[in-house]
Amino acid sequence: MTLLALSVTALMALVLGVVWLRWRQAKRADYIRSFTFPHGLFQKVEARHPQLALKDHQLVAHALRQFFLAHLQSNRQFVSMPSQVADDLWHEFILYTRNYALFCDRAFGRFMHHTPAVVLGRNRQNNTGLRRTWWHCCRQENIDPRNATRLPLLFALDAKLNIAGGFHYRADCEGFRRQGDKDGSTGVVHCGGDMSDSSYDGGTDGFGDSSSSDGGDGGGDGGGCGGGGD
Repeated sequence: MTLLALSVTALMALVLGVVWLRWRQAKRADYIRSFTFPHGLFQKVEARHPQLALKDHQLVAHALRQFFLAHLQSNRQFVSMPSQVADDLWHEFILYTRNYALFCDRAFGRFMHHTPAVVLGRNRQNNTGLRRTWWHCCRQENIDPRNATRLPLLFALDAKLNIAGGFHYRADCEGFRRQGDKDGSTGVVHCGGDMSDSSYDGGTDGFGDSSSSDGGDGGGDGGGCGGGGD
């Protein structure tokens, strides 16, 4: 076989490999979007949040799917959870051990570990994961992550459903902060605009980083999502 033929064969193999990876990524994303959570799961969440109606549970489920998609679209890198009520559903889902293990295998090809919901702070790993979640959730809803004029569902959910102890966000806090850091009805408000702010930990890792993409199926950091246990 000539050198030219070998080069063409290698190029074709590379193209086919990329096409296959994109196909698998798309299949996994479709699986996450259409996944039906186990029967009885929402009764567990209702015990924690009895004020939620059926339509509210559906909204929480959609937000959790958004989070799972962020993990997939970041090439299965570390992502942090920004919503308390979506985190509650995630935690209850994990307790359905066989269902959750099967879901993870089909959605990600490996187990996705649980970590509690967080906000930007001093923990650099959590901050990286939160910025990455923000980036991909914004992209899913055609929001500019750098100049958001509205919040993606996962970040708006706790305030929308008035979750006690939840995390309340605004897309842009510039005007709000001029009036003070507190909102009399919701308490502390966190800002989507802070995701590109390096003052929290000296960097903006995770915010549109080169390893976070809508395609591909890289190995990520090897720890699944969080990897820190419950």
